[in-house]
Amino acid sequence: MFGLGTEIGIDLGTASVLVFIKGKGIVLQEPSVVAIDRDTGRVLSVGSEARKMLGRTPGNIVAIRPLKDGVISDYEVTEKMLRHFINKTCGPRRFIKPKIIICVPSGVTEVEKRAVIDATIEAGGGKTFLIEEPIAAAVGAGLDITKPDGNMIIDIGGGTADIAVISLGGIVVSKSIKVAGDKFDEAIIKYMRKAHNLLIGERTAEELKMEIGTASPRPKPVTMDCRGRDLITGLPKNITVSSEEMLEALREPVNAISDAVHSVLEKTPPELASDISARGIVMTGGGSLLHGLNRMLEKRTGIPTYVAEDAISCVAKGTGMSLEHIDVLEKSMMTHRRR
Repeated sequence: MFGLGTEIGIDLGTASVLVFIKGKGIVLQEPSVVAIDRDTGRVLSVGSEARKMLGRTPGNIVAIRPLKDGVISDYEVTEKMLRHFINKTCGPRRFIKPKIIICVPSGVTEVEKRAVIDATIEAGGGKTFLIEEPIAAAVGAGLDITKPDGNMIIDIGGGTADIAVISLGGIVVSKSIKVAGDKFDEAIIKYMRKAHNLLIGERTAEELKMEIGTASPRPKPVTMDCRGRDLITGLPKNITVSSEEMLEALREPVNAISDAVHSVLEKTPPELASDISARGIVMTGGGSLLHGLNRMLEKRTGIPTYVAEDAISCVAKGTGMSLEHIDVLEKSMMTHRRR
């Protein structure tokens, strides 16, 4: 009840935050959005309630996504968001501050790592450890990364796509690009503006991506009604959009991910490349659920490509599973204690 000796893993994502508590599993999954009163600086709501306010707030209220491209863009708001989620999962009254493992993209700098650690500790965390997202994703997807075999993981979140080849528990080759779910949404907004003179918001773009978005041609095209503001008349307008249009809209970000995968494979040692060719590539993260993305990558690389079961939760599960080895982590991973 008082969060005594709690150990938690946090997948601090650009689009959503997942919290794993040792012995309980994933206990929270909410959007990384905070609604703040501009006049007072007071947090009005966090997570799902705040997400409903995106693009719909009056002048004095602003809905903020404090993480951008996988890293903290607004330190104070991130701290408030983390404090809310830690209190919600561990309880506001704690005798001992919880040990926390938090995951970061593979390409982050030391300064960005320090910002994550400091924000977590200021939000009420105790000892804080970092784990790289591809490692957490691979563990959460059920891959045995401790053996001297090559495993390739593609983790596509909201802000970054992390591609890595893992062997003997470490990353051999990796690439992190700032092209993922958010860039898919931006590409759809841009296409709708250019092709239909229609201005749509982030939530509408996300709905289009999830319902009819595709990275390779669908066997049977599907359509969806889309509402937005006509840029010529300035009035609300309703149009029907097809999956073929979404294929065109998403071509650029999808090709960027494909190029990054190709780049990592080019740098992979031949023995590990042979293992990957036999085992296949595993995809995790919400972005991997884009229809046809695994088939497109399979066609480009010639390697079987699979989407992991429960892809959205893989990083959080892997982060949580790392809690079992927290004693080892204290010796080998980056830690920070409050002095």
